[in-house]
Amino acid sequence: MLQGHPSRFWAELYDGLTADGHRVLKVHFCLSDLLFWLGRPAVSYRGRYTRWRDWIGRYLEREQVTDVLYYADRLPYHADTLDAARALGVRCWAIEFGYLRPDWITMEPEAMGAYSTFPKSPKDIEALAQDMPSPDMTVLYPYDFFTEAVNEVSFHLLQAFGRPFYPLYNSDKPYWPLVDYGSWIGELAFERRRKREAADLEAAISAGEFDYNLVAMQIQADYQIRASSPYDHISDFLAEVFASFKRGAPASRELVVKLHPLDNGLERWFARVPKLAREAGLEGRVHIVKGGDLVHFLKASKGVALINSTVGIHALRMAVPTFAAGEAVFDVPGLTHQGDLDTFWTKPDPVDQTFFKVFIRALSTIQIKGSFYNRDGRKAAIAEIGRRLGRPAASGILDDEAAVT
Repeated sequence: MLQGHPSRFWAELYDGLTADGHRVLKVHFCLSDLLFWLGRPAVSYRGRYTRWRDWIGRYLEREQVTDVLYYADRLPYHADTLDAARALGVRCWAIEFGYLRPDWITMEPEAMGAYSTFPKSPKDIEALAQDMPSPDMTVLYPYDFFTEAVNEVSFHLLQAFGRPFYPLYNSDKPYWPLVDYGSWIGELAFERRRKREAADLEAAISAGEFDYNLVAMQIQADYQIRASSPYDHISDFLAEVFASFKRGAPASRELVVKLHPLDNGLERWFARVPKLAREAGLEGRVHIVKGGDLVHFLKASKGVALINSTVGIHALRMAVPTFAAGEAVFDVPGLTHQGDLDTFWTKPDPVDQTFFKVFIRALSTIQIKGSFYNRDGRKAAIAEIGRRLGRPAASGILDDEAAVT
């Protein structure tokens, strides 16, 4: 087990796997890894990142590791571990938030996004879905935003303030945590205004005042942007969308740019989006909103353009035409628009709802019903992860004293 989710989940997963008879090793990179591990046995890597690839290769081989689990598969340490593991025939698993949110966790071989092993052809997807039941989408494991926020903030602040203990750690974060979380003071100051603006825009949409396409935004720091898209910055995506919209969309059509609910404000989208719109000749045709009901914005739109956000899966479920500009597990013929962006505005490929149900059944093979933050959800997910890993052979079970290095 390498770096895990910022919650109790990783430590409790260790308990569940050891109870099943697995020998479980853990490597820490930073102080937050250590403290969120809650005193369980582990080793710490404090060397230079440039030496990690060789170190982990030797470690995996020496300890006869069969499986590696990590959260945030494109963290440089994890990406290098995958390379080392492949050379040794060791399986790797990306544990992440589920594609089928809420109430789901992803357990995908190796990696997600551009590095996903999930099939891309309808034929292979249909084969994978064969005999698979439709997943139960009933929400069983709710949790509050406060719990998520406290865990996230605590984990990343401990990374920053724990530098004296792990001075060579490569956090691979575009923002220093104090700057990232400090920016939320400004965001909270505008919260009431943003809610009012979102409500006004929803009312205008309900009244049918204009036709529009939705642009679903992501967070600049997201690995799905940095590692699974052709864009260095989301503003490049927006500039491409705006230029295409100017060329190909009906003159009466408008755009609604919906920010991610966890956007920290550092990218200054409320200033940048209008500027990009003016440069594209779309002044007065582009709205920007933070908050509001995603379902409402999707349902009334003529289609949604995004990079690879899981908003795409929500849109497809509602039969809303979708264009994915980056690498996305759902960017498959029969689901998303397969033509260029210019044709999307007037002749979007329809969503094959029959195939979408097949796709969801196939996708459930890499999804686990559970939660990182809800206690019962953690218990259910940990049991299923143990089942999917398989019980160790009797000869591989070590006594407690030898179980962990």
